[in-house]
This record gives sequence, C-alpha cells and structure tokens, in this order.
Amino acid sequence: MGCGGRSMGCENREVGPGSYLCFMTTNTWPIGPLDPQLDTDTVHVWQAVLDAPPEQLAYYETLLAEEERERAARFHFDRDRKQYIAGRGALRVLLGRYLKRPPADVDISYSEYGKPFLSGNELRFNLAHSGGIALFAFCLNDDVGVDVEVERELSDALAIAERFFSPAERETLRSLPQAEQVPAFFRCWSRKEAFIKAVGEGLSYPLDAFDVNLVPGEAARLLSVRGSEDEARRWSLTSLDLPQRYHGARAVKSRSKRFQTWQFVD
Repeated sequence: MGCGGRSMGCENREVGPGSYLCFMTTNTWPIGPLDPQLDTDTVHVWQAVLDAPPEQLAYYETLLAEEERERAARFHFDRDRKQYIAGRGALRVLLGRYLKRPPADVDISYSEYGKPFLSGNELRFNLAHSGGIALFAFCLNDDVGVDVEVERELSDALAIAERFFSPAERETLRSLPQAEQVPAFFRCWSRKEAFIKAVGEGLSYPLDAFDVNLVPGEAARLLSVRGSEDEARRWSLTSLDLPQRYHGARAVKSRSKRFQTWQFVD
C-alpha cells in the first residue's frame, strides 16, 4: 500500500478462515550489503518480505517511535499491525545502516503532507508496501518516491480510471484488449503513485495533472506534467522487476542517476 493515502494496493487476499493468498513468487534481487555505500549518482531500492517471525517482530517494535507504536495498536487486523511494524522496523534498520548509527536512534520527521524525511540530512528516502512486501528507496539530495501494487481482480478498473487518471491515460487504457486492462491499470497506478510520493504534496496533488505511459512492454516514462513543458524532462521514472502480479515503480527528480536493487535480509 502506498503511503500517500490513495493506493489501490491490497493485502494478502482472504480465501478461507485464517488463510490468506499471497501472489509472491521467487525474488530475483540479490541480498543487499550490511554497509551500503550511496553516492550522488545512484538510487538504491530494497525489497523486504513483511512476514517477520515473532522474535524479529518484537525487536522491530522496540525500534519504533511512540507515535508509530500508537498507530500500530490502532490496526483492526493483527496481520496489518504486524506488517506495519515489520515495514517500519526494516526501514529503521536500513536507515541505521546508511547513517552508521543504531536503528533506534534514527529520528524520522514528517512534512505537512506526511512525507517522512531526516531533518538536516541529505539522505532522502521513501517506502511503500502491498500484498506482504515492502519497497524502500534511498538517494542523496534529490526527491525520490516508490510504490508497489499487487494486482487483483478489479471489475471497475475503467470506472476508477475515469475518476483518477488523465484523459490520455484513460484513452490508452480503453484501447487495450480487455485481458490487458487490469494489469495496465495497476501498472499505471504504481507509476503515478511513485511520482506523487516523490513530489511529496500528498492528496493535494491531483492524479490527473500528469501523464505516465501504461502500454505493456514499454519502459516506464513520465510523459508530461500539466502547467510545465519542461518538468517531465527533469524526472526519471523506472518500473521494478518484482514477483509475478506485483507492479512497482520508482521516481526520482534526476535524469542522470542509475539505480541498484537489493533484497533486505536482517
């Protein structure tokens, strides 16, 4: 679930009492280093599985700030509470690795729109989770956003697109064969959320104020931004190689950065 409040991601789907279906298959990303070195030309993206064992979950909970523990306690479903703790705990472990300090000592601040940041530090980061996995993006100095969506049955994809997608995106979606429309919908949503989260203006930034591509097989691109002829050219938008039926993207306000992908193991 993206952190901007509009994500269409879903958690593991319930298929019977006490049973949940997860679409995750193999993870092809290499295991990441314990001491990641980040330079100004690179974006790091980490993938983490949120199914933490009890002892690890208990450790992660000790790392959280008081407001994060309070938020965790408000989740109605135990599964959601555990995944929130695992995601926030993994984030603090990763931030600790980059900052060379204990994870519990990492002080995360939030903008007026709810975007997390480190006060007085050039390290920028973003996170998202859906369907039992989380993504974390890190870079120096430039705004970065990441999103992941797990594909699910969606009978009203075109109706939702009419509400939130740009006219060009809606036209493209309608032009695709019916079997391609739901995957294209989630592909588009993940790219739009990654850009929105990098901009960092939350719900105040309209989803239909910019265009991304969604045609199968095309490399991800930010095509245009309303009100600025040059803004889209300042951004890099990249799709991520994720397990089957997951769609992910990262956006960064730079055209020159390369990126590395890693699997988080604690």
